[in-house]
Amino acid sequence: MSETDFAALRRQMVAQIAAQTIFLTARLGKASLDRRVLDVLGQVPRHEFVRLEVQPLAYADTPLPSGFDKTISQPFIVALMTDLLDLQAGDVVLEIGTGLGYQAAILAELAHTVYSVEIIEELALEARQRLARQGYTNVEVRIGDGRAGWAQHAPFDKIIVTAAPDLVPPTLLYQLKSGGKMVVPAGLPESQQLLLVEKDDKGLATTKEILPVRFSLLEDSQEG
Repeated sequence: MSETDFAALRRQMVAQIAAQTIFLTARLGKASLDRRVLDVLGQVPRHEFVRLEVQPLAYADTPLPSGFDKTISQPFIVALMTDLLDLQAGDVVLEIGTGLGYQAAILAELAHTVYSVEIIEELALEARQRLARQGYTNVEVRIGDGRAGWAQHAPFDKIIVTAAPDLVPPTLLYQLKSGGKMVVPAGLPESQQLLLVEKDDKGLATTKEILPVRFSLLEDSQEG
């Protein structure tokens, strides 16, 4: 497929995301996502962040396998999670679960700096290569246990978790700046909810359920 073909599919993807948002207006409390988020999804080449064998499906609104029993999230979920963060140009963001780097690329377009943690070494190394090829210089990828966050660069303005723990990891909550936001899927495998966690200026956190989701489980270094 040519770059022209991919660009056309990207436009269709953004239109489908906009339609899906309208369909979920009652649950989301709004009929549209931030235009900045949609514009970025219309620009970032998702086909450069998926496996070659599934490139023709890169802009379908569906999760795609990324290897190691992991998936790249469907575009609507990427858009929604990014929108919920309310990213600002000066934000420093922590991402847990780099995968092949697509979500990190989206974040990098909207925030100042992205620190991303990936527990699977092969994925982390590949994400670094893919992000570098696309010219992203404001993303740093580390191999490690995502539950531990990245204390060296904390506190973070925003945190996004792209794999599901049973409960919101206290370490990540601690590394979230007062006034910050975290978007995280959490819960048992059959009853996960996408959560928006907001920490007020006094450091008190409130949690809001957004919608049911199904994510890969958040691994830790104790798991096989």
